[in-house]
Amino acid sequence: MAGGAASSVFMLKLSGQIETAEFPEFDDLWCKYCFVYGQDWVITSGLEEGITQSTKKSRDDRQINVLNFPVDVSFKSTNPFGWPQLVIHAFGIDVFGNDVVRGYGAVHVPCVPGKHKRRIAMFVPESTSKLQKFSAWIMGRRPEFVDPRVVAQGEGREVTRVRSQGYITISFNVVTKDMKKLGYEVMSSESSAAQFTDTSIATGDAARAEKLGMTQ
Repeated sequence: MAGGAASSVFMLKLSGQIETAEFPEFDDLWCKYCFVYGQDWVITSGLEEGITQSTKKSRDDRQINVLNFPVDVSFKSTNPFGWPQLVIHAFGIDVFGNDVVRGYGAVHVPCVPGKHKRRIAMFVPESTSKLQKFSAWIMGRRPEFVDPRVVAQGEGREVTRVRSQGYITISFNVVTKDMKKLGYEVMSSESSAAQFTDTSIATGDAARAEKLGMTQ
C-alpha cells in the first residue's frame, strides 16, 4: 500500500466475549451474532458472524446461562460513519421441541480504546393479534425478523411491536490506530457522545409488525 493510501485509513481491533445470557423463564439457550457496519468499513481479520454453544441455566439464584464465547475481529475504514454494531439474537427450544428466537439486541462497538462491558436489553417481536399469537404458539412459528440485521437500523422500527425479554452481557477490548492522524479526536469514556449503551435498542410498542418484513 502506498504511503498516501495508508495515511487515509484507520484501524479498529476488537476482541471480547459474549459472557452471559439472562432469561430466567427459559433454558437451553445459544446465541448467534453478526456485525453491521457502513460501506466504508472492511473486515481485515476475524469472523463477521458466529454461533455459540448451547448452555443451561446456573443452579444458583442468578439463573444465568454462562457462554464465554470469544469474539475477535479487526476493521479498517476511511470514515467513522457506519461505526460497527454487534447484532445478537438468542435461541432456545420451546415445549414442542422447536427452535425459537428468545430475543434480539444490538450495541455499537465502543469507540473509546480500553475494556468495556455492555448489558444488552433483548426483545422479541410480538404478533399483531391474539389469534395470531395463539396460532404461532400452536404451530411453533413465532414472529421473527427475516434478517436480524434490521435491529441495527432505524428504518421501520416505529411500526414494530416488540416485548422486552432478557439480557445479554458482552465484554469488549477495543484498540484503535491512526484515528488522530485523520483528525478524529476520541472523546473520554465519560462523554455521552462516546457512550453507545445497550438502551440504544429500546423496547416498546408500536402499531403493526408486518411492514418490517417479518415471518410468521
